[in-house]
Amino acid sequence: MPLPPEEPQIHESVQGPRAASAAGRTAPTPRPVPGPRSAAAPRPGPGRPGPGPARPAPPVQRTPRDAAKPTPAPAKPTPAPAKPAAAPAADASAPQIQLIPASVEGALDAAEEAVDLLLDSGRAPGDVLVLTTGEQHPWAAHELSFGDTAYWAQHDAGDDVFYAASAHASRAATRPVVVVALNGGTDEQAAATLPVALGRASALLIVCGDPERINSALGAGV
Repeated sequence: MPLPPEEPQIHESVQGPRAASAAGRTAPTPRPVPGPRSAAAPRPGPGRPGPGPARPAPPVQRTPRDAAKPTPAPAKPTPAPAKPAAAPAADASAPQIQLIPASVEGALDAAEEAVDLLLDSGRAPGDVLVLTTGEQHPWAAHELSFGDTAYWAQHDAGDDVFYAASAHASRAATRPVVVVALNGGTDEQAAATLPVALGRASALLIVCGDPERINSALGAGV
């Protein structure tokens, strides 16, 4: 009988150094092969947000119909009829009258104090005239000792306070302020002096004396 063919015997091979080294190595992870980029995926760059959901486009703002219409200009107010100017007061140009109560003995001192206040407030010395109904002011008595010409020359110069007796009031020129000292004299003399003094004052008349005597002389309450 024929003999069966002998099966080939598989002999265990002995691993060599190359095989051992190959067995000890870890199989490398396969790297993906870069392929063509899709045109739909843009490459993110600096300052650009990464891929995400697309933002909705802002709504289109429409101009309302009312805003499109021009606003009508406000109507101009009708000018009111001009009011007639008030008639000026009859005594608008009259000087003011100021009363300083004082006795006969203190009237001259009160007049001196009034002059000092006027000068301190800015009045020029040449703006003031002082009249006395009784005894002369010491300055006037002193200047008259040099004669009437020198005395009235100082009045005409108008650069200083001038003192005069009430009897010479009509000779004095007009000045902004006239101060009257009722330091003596009769009621008739005062009644004659105050109206003249009022006519010589262009802005202010100051009377130093008894209020009843002054009111009686002027014919009205002050």
